[in-house]
Amino acid sequence: MDEHPHGEDAVLVAVQSALAKQPAILPVARGLSHFGEHSLGWLVVSGLGAAVAPARRREYLAAGVGAFLAHAAAVVIKRVVRRPRPSHPAIAVNVGTPSRLSFPSAHATSTTAAAMLLARPTGLPLQALLVPPMALSRLVLGVHYPSDVLAGIVVGAVVGKSVDRVARRAGTVEGGSR
Repeated sequence: MDEHPHGEDAVLVAVQSALAKQPAILPVARGLSHFGEHSLGWLVVSGLGAAVAPARRREYLAAGVGAFLAHAAAVVIKRVVRRPRPSHPAIAVNVGTPSRLSFPSAHATSTTAAAMLLARPTGLPLQALLVPPMALSRLVLGVHYPSDVLAGIVVGAVVGKSVDRVARRAGTVEGGSR
């Protein structure tokens, strides 16, 4: 293997060089990784929202369904594409992963869907607040290529929009999309 990273490997090395040694970056990135594993953090947030905000229960439950479906979609795509995770010697892998498959990032996928769907009941711009840190964390941790993360965001947006449409048609959530 060529000693000098090229393409997406070079991007990962640059991101890690710029950020990984900054105080708190790796612990925060690892925390995001554990939170997003199998979309479990988003399922907990959705369940808690449904429990504490009964008037918005269906919207919170739709967010949980969307996060779960987005994660499932990412897993199916990973098994079809079978792209291995980054492995260049210059890239530090800073967290364990449940599989060796990289494309798309399931963390970026479920986070995007959850952020889109949780924006409705919370009234917050969650896509802008949640997606960039999760996406960047996957690069800092060295477990995804940039294209894995971007594809995950696209898949998550498609799933989130689809769940939102179905929920509105079924009358389980009100109004237009945020």
